[in-house]
Amino acid sequence: MEIIGIDIGFGFTKATNGRESLVFKSVLGEATELQFREQILVDAADEEHLQVEVDGKSYFVGELAERQSNVRFFTLDQAQFISSFAKSLALSAAARLVGGYIPVNLVTGLPIGHYRQHKDELARILQGEHKVAVTGADGKREEKTVNVNKVRVIPQPFGSLFNMMLNDLGDLGDKRLVREKIGIIDVGFRTSDYTVSDKMRYSERGSRTTDSGIARAFTVIATKLREKSGVNVELYRLYEAVDRGSIKIRGKEYDLKGITEQVFGQLASAVANEVDRLWVDDWDMDTVVITGGGGAVLAKYLQPLLHGHVTPVDPAKDARLFNVQGYWKFGKHLWAKGQVPAPQGS
Repeated sequence: MEIIGIDIGFGFTKATNGRESLVFKSVLGEATELQFREQILVDAADEEHLQVEVDGKSYFVGELAERQSNVRFFTLDQAQFISSFAKSLALSAAARLVGGYIPVNLVTGLPIGHYRQHKDELARILQGEHKVAVTGADGKREEKTVNVNKVRVIPQPFGSLFNMMLNDLGDLGDKRLVREKIGIIDVGFRTSDYTVSDKMRYSERGSRTTDSGIARAFTVIATKLREKSGVNVELYRLYEAVDRGSIKIRGKEYDLKGITEQVFGQLASAVANEVDRLWVDDWDMDTVVITGGGGAVLAKYLQPLLHGHVTPVDPAKDARLFNVQGYWKFGKHLWAKGQVPAPQGS
């Protein structure tokens, strides 16, 4: 039995089996026949080649879709994301991480505000036997059966909590956290999730999902670029540009540093205000944790605006993986507690 965690986000899909991790943009594209599959130069940057066939439809996934597909699919609508994207994205990840016919137990998550409405549907979509065809960078097609035996769907920010509390065997590592009241701010691409764990008891009063994700800031940047250049830049094509501080459109370079500082500062203020309103009665919080890929981006703007003790974000770690690593550890806790993870390549 294989245990995997998959975090199907609006911005990125993240997955791990405890031995290796996978991160790719949550973009699907129409698969086309590539006339030339070799790299132009040996030293060219490696690209994760994700081409899968699910339910008879062949997709390029992630960077490959962005680079090669004429027709690309991307959404920020939760219902559409579950019905039309989640299965293909999850199986793209699972097919890369597990061998054929090996039973899989899977842990995934949903934003708190959408948890009750969509958790049963998501579990139903993912559970069962799935025929998946994977095409490699060399054009070779391999048919796989991904057999998902059990699915556990949990509120998304609990992943980061479990990642802090549990070790790789699924056992409690930091028992101190079990006795504390912890506030979690999970900033994603589309949403921000807030939740409180009070001695490991979920607080409904202190939990909420809002639209204060990184996409709000990216939308402002994309609007400014459209006004200046006349080009509609898709939100998922802004990650590298924002990180770099500039973008080149039709030969002209546009500086993004000023607008990025402004919109990230405004977004951090919005998140801090939401925290103040939501946790007004939770003045006895022991610590606040900022997590998620968006959390890592906003941390330097957000941390000074928060009250109380804030656990610093470690810049050496990929915060996008915090939830999914917690999903996997929780899976170990549920289904394989005490078993040593299998070594790489076993």
